[in-house]
Amino acid sequence: MYLPMRDQWEVRKAIIIRNGEIVPMSSEFTPETERQRLQYLAFMQPHLLGNEFTHLEFPRRVQRKELGKKMLYRDFNMTGWAYKTIEDDDLKFPLIYGEGKKARVMATIGVTRGLGDHDLKVHDSNIYIKPFLSSAPEVRVYDLSKYEHGADDVLVLATDGLWDVLSNEEVAEAITQFLPNCDPDDPHRYTLAAQDLVMRARGVLKDRGWRISNDRLGSGDDISVYVIPLIHGNKLS
Repeated sequence: MYLPMRDQWEVRKAIIIRNGEIVPMSSEFTPETERQRLQYLAFMQPHLLGNEFTHLEFPRRVQRKELGKKMLYRDFNMTGWAYKTIEDDDLKFPLIYGEGKKARVMATIGVTRGLGDHDLKVHDSNIYIKPFLSSAPEVRVYDLSKYEHGADDVLVLATDGLWDVLSNEEVAEAITQFLPNCDPDDPHRYTLAAQDLVMRARGVLKDRGWRISNDRLGSGDDISVYVIPLIHGNKLS
């Protein structure tokens, strides 16, 4: 386990690595994946938008010169796009803005589920963001008793700092390369594996900043990683 205290409640994703196979144990809840839930809430309770945001989604920020013209949009009940005539309300900042890892709710936060953030507001306003953040957990059950686990079978939990730069496959490859080279009786082998993942995500400092494999940009975020052995689950069989 390698876990700076400031990041301890920000674990974003988990995977199990069992005999080299990847078993996803979580989903990512982002403004994009939960777009329809967020838009529906804003549609039903428009006061939450503080008269500053629109719940509709557009391919880009609408400009005043486009009033009266047609533009593609999406509402909470739509999976595809349709055209609408731009009105004054459409000039408001969109509830969900940006794409991919840059998508934000109310231009503030890039996640849509979690604990806390009760006092989080849109910058320089009294608009609370908490109503849009769900504390409902996703529950996935992995029955340890159904499998015979080896010493290198693990659960990896980590924060954005890892997953933003390394894929599931890269993490699994790193684990399957690192653990077999450790003494199976070493009680620190899983901590060392977690530290190895942190170093892979941070990269090496070069002339153009921190770089990881294939000269990609290293993580600039906090990186926290748990590597938890599953072999003790064999006792449950």
